[in-house]
Amino acid sequence: MSSRYPSDLSDKEFSIINSFYDDQRGRQGRPPSRQLRELWNAMFYILRSGCSWRMLPKEFPPWRTVYKHFRLLRISGKLDTIMRALNEKVRESCEKQTTPSVIIVDSQSVKTRSSKKSGQGF
Repeated sequence: MSSRYPSDLSDKEFSIINSFYDDQRGRQGRPPSRQLRELWNAMFYILRSGCSWRMLPKEFPPWRTVYKHFRLLRISGKLDTIMRALNEKVRESCEKQTTPSVIIVDSQSVKTRSSKKSGQGF
């Protein structure tokens, strides 16, 4: 399959995602494999481009269909599970441990003046 956008899934990435749907084979309502890949390509397109759901290009499934699938994945917790698995595979391919051993959090504090003390009303 040729990719149209840099955010499109590779065959290997999609095979990982598709494996999470194996438990639903034969049930009604499960999208066919081709449509499932397009739904994920659309979700990654939105994630990568930052566009709104309604601005999804026409070559993807309708935005409402993509959003509904995304919402169901998020509510069920399956989205977190799949994203964690993909992240682990990427870390493995970079010859790193599957989970990070160190997390760095950076924050900045900025002093502000209260509008009452400064005499300025906002």
